[in-house]
Amino acid sequence: MLRRTYNRLIALAASPSAPWWLALVSFAEASFFPIPPDAMLIPMALARPRAAWTFATVCTIASVAGGAFGYLIGFAVFDQVARPILSLYGYAARYEAFASTFQEYGVWIVLIKGLTPIPYKIVTIAAGAARMDFWAFMLASIVTRGARFFLVATLLHFFGDSVRDFIDRRLTLVTTGVAVGIVGGFMVLKFL
Repeated sequence: MLRRTYNRLIALAASPSAPWWLALVSFAEASFFPIPPDAMLIPMALARPRAAWTFATVCTIASVAGGAFGYLIGFAVFDQVARPILSLYGYAARYEAFASTFQEYGVWIVLIKGLTPIPYKIVTIAAGAARMDFWAFMLASIVTRGARFFLVATLLHFFGDSVRDFIDRRLTLVTTGVAVGIVGGFMVLKFL
């Protein structure tokens, strides 16, 4: 089923309404949908390199809005809605371990996890369930999701199809490096 959905998203990436579908997928992935928007962002940016940053903007705005919805799920209806969603995708055990550290390191977790392909819906729902400060969550989400999508768009814009394999295989390494850079920058600012 996931493979069929993934293939459908790739087909939608070529449609005239692709930016709207990209926004919908980005929103949904941040709160409940299992396939990341990269499935559409990559082929769209390859087909129209000059629009890559526009597509990254669409992903960022929709993903942050979807993150706010995920936060609401965690905040308002965690036991009724979020727990079954996490169980459905097999993330319940991960969530329990994650939630205990979330209380102490919430902003850092959003910054780091939002860059990586680790399901962002876990972060958004956990932020709400942990009652993280909403505006700190939103700011961290804008920074981290924007960095992730703009990194992909920039690589595709400048290097095109030749970087696609690199993104598919090593995106986690690249985004982890960016996350370390962001966290390091904040740590430097904190101690200056």
